[in-house]
Amino acid sequence: MSARQRFFECLHRSSPALLEAALWISAEHDKTLEPEAWLRTFKDLQLRVSYGLPMLPVSELAQPLLRRMVDLGFAQDDFLPLRPQAALLHRVLHTQRGQPLALALIALELAHGLEIPLVGVNFPGHFLLRVPGADHLLDPCGGRRLYPNDCRELLQRQYGPNMQLSAEHLLTATPVQMLQRLSRNLRQLHLTHDDHIAALIDAERVLELGDAKASDYMARASLYQRLDCPNAERFDLEHALLLSEDPIQRLRLTERLGHLPPNSVVH
Repeated sequence: MSARQRFFECLHRSSPALLEAALWISAEHDKTLEPEAWLRTFKDLQLRVSYGLPMLPVSELAQPLLRRMVDLGFAQDDFLPLRPQAALLHRVLHTQRGQPLALALIALELAHGLEIPLVGVNFPGHFLLRVPGADHLLDPCGGRRLYPNDCRELLQRQYGPNMQLSAEHLLTATPVQMLQRLSRNLRQLHLTHDDHIAALIDAERVLELGDAKASDYMARASLYQRLDCPNAERFDLEHALLLSEDPIQRLRLTERLGHLPPNSVVH
C-alpha cells in the first residue's frame, strides 16, 4: 500500500490511530521515513511520561500529562516564519517543537495509551484540548487552563475585537477533522516555503478527507496555477464556485475562470 492508503487505513480502524495516521502523512513527504520505527520511539516517550505522573485518578491526569511533556522539553515552535517541520509529526517528536495541533496529537496519543480521558477541540487559530465534562479547556502548549473568558481573549487576540466566541468554536474535533486541519496547516506551510509539489500533496489529502470547503478547492487551484496546469485549475475553480455562498467570491471566481484557456482534450 502507498503512504496515502496506509493513512486512510489508520483512519478506518474501529479506533482510529491518530498518531500513526499523522506519521503516514510525514511519510508522504519523506520516502525514507518508517512510521513503525517512530511508533517504537513513541512507546519509550510514553514510559517516560508515565513515570513522572502523580498518583491521581485518571480523570485528573490530563493537565499533569501536559506539564510532564513540558518537563521533557516539548514546547510550541516559535521559529518565524513557521516551518513545515512544526507540523510533521516525526520532526516534532525529534525536535520537541511544534504547532499546537501537532503537540495535541502527541498528547492525545499519550492519553489514549495511559487511559487518561482527553479530546481535541477545533478552536480557531489555536487547537485546544478538553477533559470530557470539565468546565475548562487545556492549552496543549503547556497545559494552561482556559475558561470562557480566556478563550474569548485568545480568539480576539488572533482575529480582532469583533470576533465573538460561539459554541461552534468549542466543539470536540473528530479524528478526520484533526487530520484535515493538520493537512491544511501543512499545505500552507509548504506553500509559504515555495514547495508547491509538497503543498499539492497536502491539498489533495484535504479534499480526499471529505467535506471540503470552497477555500480548499481555491487553494489547490492556486497551486495548479503556479504549476501551470490550467485544466486542473479550472476543475477546482468550478467546484469552488459550486460551493461558495459569498456573492463577491463567486464573482471573482467567475472572472478568474473567464481568463483561463478552454479545456484542452488529449487523445
